[in-house]
Amino acid sequence: MTKSFDEYFDEQMKDPRIKAEYEALEPEFEIVNAMIDARNKNGLTQKQLSTITGITQSDISKLENANANPSLQTLKRLAQGMGMQLHLTFTPIKQST
Repeated sequence: MTKSFDEYFDEQMKDPRIKAEYEALEPEFEIVNAMIDARNKNGLTQKQLSTITGITQSDISKLENANANPSLQTLKRLAQGMGMQLHLTFTPIKQST
C-alpha cells in the first residue's frame, strides 16, 4: 500500500531531528513562496521579471527553486520590479512546552 505525501510527511515529522531540520529551513521556504506568489499575482513569467529587473531568468529560477541565496539587494530589486516593497521582520522563537 502506498502512503500519501501527507501521511509520509506526518510520519517523518515524528522524528525530532527531521522536524528540527525542516523547521530550520522555514525562513527560506517563506521567501521562496513569497517570491513565487508575488510574481504570479503580478501575472509575470520569470523571463518578464528578468527583463524588468535585469536579474537573469536563470538566477530567478535558482532563487525560486531554493538553489541560491539571494542578497538583500536582489530581494529589493525583485520587489521593486513587481511594484512591491520588501519587508523583513524578526519574531520571537516559539518556546515548546
